Amino acid sequence: MRADRLVSLVLLLRRRGRLSAATLARELEVSTRTVLRDVEALSAAGVPVYAERGRHGGFALLPGFRTELTGLNHDEALALLIAGSRRGAQAFGLGSALASAMLKVVDALPEGHRAAADCVAERLLIDPETDLLSRRVAAEELPDAVVAEVRRAVFAGHRLRIRYAAAGGEPRWRTVDPIGLVTVRDQGYLLATRSGEDRTYRLSRVLAAEELDEPARRPDRVDLDRAWRERGTRFRTGGDQVAVLARVDPARRQELAGTALAVLAEETDADGRLRLEVTFQDARHARWALWQLAADAEVLSPQWLRTALHDRAAAIAARYGACSPADQEPRAPSSR
Repeated sequence: MRADRLVSLVLLLRRRGRLSAATLARELEVSTRTVLRDVEALSAAGVPVYAERGRHGGFALLPGFRTELTGLNHDEALALLIAGSRRGAQAFGLGSALASAMLKVVDALPEGHRAAADCVAERLLIDPETDLLSRRVAAEELPDAVVAEVRRAVFAGHRLRIRYAAAGGEPRWRTVDPIGLVTVRDQGYLLATRSGEDRTYRLSRVLAAEELDEPARRPDRVDLDRAWRERGTRFRTGGDQVAVLARVDPARRQELAGTALAVLAEETDADGRLRLEVTFQDARHARWALWQLAADAEVLSPQWLRTALHDRAAAIAARYGACSPADQEPRAPSSR
């Protein structure tokens, strides 16, 4: 809404001083033309915004201008700054709302504590875009309009019609009773029921959504944490899952456990290696996970997985056991 954007514009200028129209447009996710119109509207409303021309010019507020945004004490504001995770909010389509809220939180701090808040923000990094191996952490791209419609239905307690693309299936419409929203590792999920049966939908696979007028058929209160655990248990114990018994180097135990759906049993052999019984989502998942551990893991069962890993290793050995392509190419005679 424009009113929220005008407040955000004022707070940006208060916190960071003079900013160019291009910078404001980037921060507010609008065009520079919109920024110019907003500045005119603020000036007409009596907000002392002035322009400085030149290479290093931009817009600024007259010194001493103060907005009235109160209600938070110092520790409450700092707690919100620390807890606020932009990527977590993105999972529910609230990224821009969080950015605006953080500006208001900083502005609510007493004058002498704003520098401390900035220092806190500089010394905390939450959910970076890459891990320690410089691998990008994939964040789901969710259409704001779709997620907003899902969110409204959840909060209002209305039924929801979604066009959903299940993995490996064609998109189709279905009507559900929404229960709640969950985010796990930057991935958003809708917990719902359909014809009385529990259903879990990945938000990134919801292609369209429509909030209906009729009330959702759901209990008045819900324990989302418990509901998520119960659905996770059912997921890990059903479908085409594969159970694997493997001997693993203790140094790679955490890697395997983090990849598997569940660790069902664990014991230590006489030589110090771990004997783990783990489950995977399907055969492809099992082959991929055990191949990553190379010689640090040995599959004891099932036999088909041992054979698959053996055949892959043999093919790799055969490929690299031969002469290199450079050695096989004929060399041109040297000319003298």
